[in-house]
Amino acid sequence: MENKGIFLDRGIVATIVILTVIPFLLQNSFHYEIAIMCMLNAVICIGLNMLVGYTGQISLGHGAFAGLGAYVAVILSTTFEFDPVLSILIATVVLATIAYFISKPILKLEGHYLAMGTLAVGIIISIVLNNEDQLTGGPDGMGIGKFHILGYVFENDIQWYILSAMILVFSIWALQNVINSPFGRILRCIRDSETAAKAIGADVAYYKTYVFVISVVIATVAGSLYSYYTGYISPEESGFMRSIELIVMIVFGGLGRIYGAVIGAIVITALPQFLTFLHDYEHMVFGAIIIFVMIFMPKGIVSIFDGLKKKKKKEIVKDNS
Repeated sequence: MENKGIFLDRGIVATIVILTVIPFLLQNSFHYEIAIMCMLNAVICIGLNMLVGYTGQISLGHGAFAGLGAYVAVILSTTFEFDPVLSILIATVVLATIAYFISKPILKLEGHYLAMGTLAVGIIISIVLNNEDQLTGGPDGMGIGKFHILGYVFENDIQWYILSAMILVFSIWALQNVINSPFGRILRCIRDSETAAKAIGADVAYYKTYVFVISVVIATVAGSLYSYYTGYISPEESGFMRSIELIVMIVFGGLGRIYGAVIGAIVITALPQFLTFLHDYEHMVFGAIIIFVMIFMPKGIVSIFDGLKKKKKKEIVKDNS
């Protein structure tokens, strides 16, 4: 456990160093937008990975929850002129309450039934956001005012980059602490066998609900911040494909791995931008890359590091002998 702790600490330090260096490599606002989008997607995926990867509860409606939370925050700050930070806090409370009541019946389902249940909830949310045009702007979406914290207005890309980087680092640190705690061990036990979890006295329903609510709250915060950054929000942000995209990110990176969600979110978000030169073949190549990774690295991209660690351990054992 001690070595693992050291490794995790090094991971956080490495993340901070990388995030510090990246701004010196970014050349324009478009590059900053991609970087900020990568980080905020990574934050959402961290919460989703906690639910799917560590607890084993599939969710095909997470994009809808992120979009709904963002809409609540945006409507409060734009239509009712609430402070943006207060709007996000209220949105997290509203979405946490909604997630709590939804989780009661829906988390009793298992396997593909659970996937279909969360998918249905996501579709309902998307329909509501599209049809309530007087409140949400309908399919055309709505504009958003400037984001500020205690009077400090976020007006340029570097300010948003720093804020997003801080939230990402905090999210990784928080997940590490949760997963390495007794709470995290119970989550993994539920993922592997709910029967075994019940046998040791764990309240499975409580833990599943708790993680579901936390993942929705994280999605609400990240989704709201991205909407404030772009200055615009539309129902597309809560559509079915958005939820699928988030699932692909955590599977591509590595389910049940702390940095799997981060790496998966970064690659799936940024890769299409690097493939635009292929024009008509962009989507085909993008799909081929995903298929290649899933075939040869079924545990996600982060499984590469497992091989490197095993090789290093073998070299250490060989040297000691």
